[in-house]
Amino acid sequence: MNSSEEIAVSGMSAGRSAMRMGPAELVQAAAMARRFYLEGKSKIQIAEEFGVSRFKVARVLETALERDLVRIEIRVPAELDAERSDALRARYGLRHAVVVESPAEAEETPDPENLGEVAADLLGELVNEGDVLGLAWGRSTIHMAAALDRLPPCTVVQLTGVYDAGTAERGSVEAVRRAAQVSGGDAHPIYAPMLLPDAATATALRNQTGIARAFEHFDKVTVACVSIGSWEPGISTVHDMLTEEERAHYASLGVAAEMSAHLFDAEGRRVGRDLGERCITVKADQLRRIPEVVAIAGGQRKGPAIDAVLRSGLVTSLVTDTSAADYLMTAGPAPKSALNRSDPDGV
Repeated sequence: MNSSEEIAVSGMSAGRSAMRMGPAELVQAAAMARRFYLEGKSKIQIAEEFGVSRFKVARVLETALERDLVRIEIRVPAELDAERSDALRARYGLRHAVVVESPAEAEETPDPENLGEVAADLLGELVNEGDVLGLAWGRSTIHMAAALDRLPPCTVVQLTGVYDAGTAERGSVEAVRRAAQVSGGDAHPIYAPMLLPDAATATALRNQTGIARAFEHFDKVTVACVSIGSWEPGISTVHDMLTEEERAHYASLGVAAEMSAHLFDAEGRRVGRDLGERCITVKADQLRRIPEVVAIAGGQRKGPAIDAVLRSGLVTSLVTDTSAADYLMTAGPAPKSALNRSDPDGV
């Protein structure tokens, strides 16, 4: 029995409708229900114990539910919204969707810190021994890494450069180190900025020994964690690193979101691909081949950006909050299942 489910079995206060059963029926039904729901016995085992057919046991258990003799309560921690999570998973065809209650005092804040804590627990479920875990730059992934307290032995690789090389100790490099420390596996950080002045500089850095070694692991990644940014100041690291002229140029292409330095329009199509030539980052096609890509993003302001990235087919699972989830549930026509991993561009 799942630990999140609580089964209450009562043979006395069964409600008005249940009292139509005689006392012997009530006692027997309560005993059968206890064996099935609390002790985990099969219907065949119960039938043998009580000297009846398993079909009789099935009817008794069904009647016990109908007449409120048995009450089943499904409970999850208060901060998790199970109903929204399931609805969001079904709408986007995700493998996992976990919706966390938005802090009342910070509804407009993108990526509340509690998303990182929940994502850390999810990662503990998803990563298996021998996996290669990839971490992309982002505030949410940094919060997630800080909250990690369990991971099986695995290799950890950084998937993007850092927002500012001067903050590497407090950013994604430290996140990679922290995850590797918890797992006891090898760490492959990238000591380089995410965005370079030109393609030639980016190419030269990619060929440096340490960075090249990290890049060699990109095709081996089995689970990745990424962040999502809206195309506005303070909510997209790429947006903030560009000049005003460059921002205007990419805005004219219809950019609505960015993830790991890849830009997307509202339909999930990649735009501004030339930017990638200047970036130290995992390629979009490599992300698409990773079996499990978990995006961590929330806040009402990020709703359109999250929708755009989910439509790209690059993400398989999402950790978000109720503010973003409420937007996503009404964000235009339902998209194709994220698990088909197809490219909206068709290329």
